[in-house]
Amino acid sequence: MTIAPPDRVRLTDELAMSRILTGLWQVADMERDGTDLDPDKAADHLALYVESGFDTFDMADHYGSAEIIASRLLQRRPNALAFTKWCPPPGPMSPETVRAGVQERLDRLGVARIDLLQFHWWSFEHPAWLDALHELATLREEGLIREIGVTNFDAAHLHLALADGVPVRTNQVVCSLLDRRFTGPLAETCARHGVDLLAYGTVCGGFLSERWLGRPEPEDAPDWSKMKYRRFIEAAGGWKAYQAVLSAAAEVAVKHGVSVTNVATRWVLEQSHVAGVIIGVRPGERDHRADNAQLFGFSLDDEDRAVLARAFAGTESIPGDCGDEYRTPPFLTASGDLSHHLGTVPSAYDTDTMPGRPEMRRAMSGSKWETIAGYCRARRVGERILVSGTTATAGADRVVAQGDAAAQTTYVIDKIIGAVSALGGTVEDIVRTRIYLTDIADTEAVSAAHGRVFGALKPANTLVAVNDLAGDYLVEIEAEAIVSA
Repeated sequence: MTIAPPDRVRLTDELAMSRILTGLWQVADMERDGTDLDPDKAADHLALYVESGFDTFDMADHYGSAEIIASRLLQRRPNALAFTKWCPPPGPMSPETVRAGVQERLDRLGVARIDLLQFHWWSFEHPAWLDALHELATLREEGLIREIGVTNFDAAHLHLALADGVPVRTNQVVCSLLDRRFTGPLAETCARHGVDLLAYGTVCGGFLSERWLGRPEPEDAPDWSKMKYRRFIEAAGGWKAYQAVLSAAAEVAVKHGVSVTNVATRWVLEQSHVAGVIIGVRPGERDHRADNAQLFGFSLDDEDRAVLARAFAGTESIPGDCGDEYRTPPFLTASGDLSHHLGTVPSAYDTDTMPGRPEMRRAMSGSKWETIAGYCRARRVGERILVSGTTATAGADRVVAQGDAAAQTTYVIDKIIGAVSALGGTVEDIVRTRIYLTDIADTEAVSAAHGRVFGALKPANTLVAVNDLAGDYLVEIEAEAIVSA
């Protein structure tokens, strides 16, 4: 079978990849009964993809035996590219912890250097994610990692990482005809910093295909992908709205003589800063090479985009920004509500009770100033939680994102939410914030960063400009919460 090779794109001068990445997440689904795939047989199947030009593979530490299968593939086809992810549980990220996580990826892949190491973090309330990224940058300098990527980062935290000097090259997020969040603030951040997007979920677990056209809504979902993307369909307006988008894609597909999945994927590929799309494979079962190759034999014209846009108008926007589906309601994941999982994330704060005053609790962040000046990050008295003026300080005294007030604001608000959470409150309990700026010209950028979190909650707020703040800080914020019953 002769298959036209896919287009390629350069992430860097040294790293060129297929614009169609072969995703191995379905390996985990195939192994759900506890039986691993035969790695050699699976690698033989993937070798056919390499021969056809689909030489770039995406996997993760938790995709079953995917990294082991990839190691066998690399033995056969050393020119293949293996992009993997490290998804550690939140907690302190010491250099030893990060190095061990990367070394495990190297060992499982059987390589001396990872082509693209993508980092995922569950809750930004724990600030150690930035420590981990800086340590990954150190390992990149040592040659253990070629490039660093992140997964499911929203625009604000991607910007924060870049403003703090982390050389992030890619961000992997959901992108589809139903989930168009990536065309908003995230696209603007990518344009500003030259970051590329790797898109997954482009066919919504197979729902964006002819198979479902005109079909009634299924009573259950047979696999993890369909469980997940059923939730996206519901969030986008339900089965009727989804069928309208599917019908529009089918109309465009007939015009070009391609499949509905081709149209859905092509639309994503043509969006700004999308370097490639990830299409899953079930090694040894299904071969999508011929269908995928059609993606580069046509392009969408203005008429096609208008047909799709009319269908989009009947859908609802997926709430939040990219990645929010893992961190805030509504949780659009296969297992649904992740609040129980997020509730197990350890706090970054040490807490104690005032001697002789059990109604008073304190949270400490470890900043050197808390010891010098004799104060705590936050104190709870009854139902009230008072949060001290908070700056973008990592660890004892490192200033985060020097020179970028918006990035500092994002980091500060995460710290404030973390302190409130440590004392039994939630972000919804925050009723007042006070913002101090050293430059009134930063008002709009800082306000936008504040509004990203508090736009719907709308606490009482004060913003003032001051002559100076101690240290290289552009913004300081204090807050108050009242814990609801």
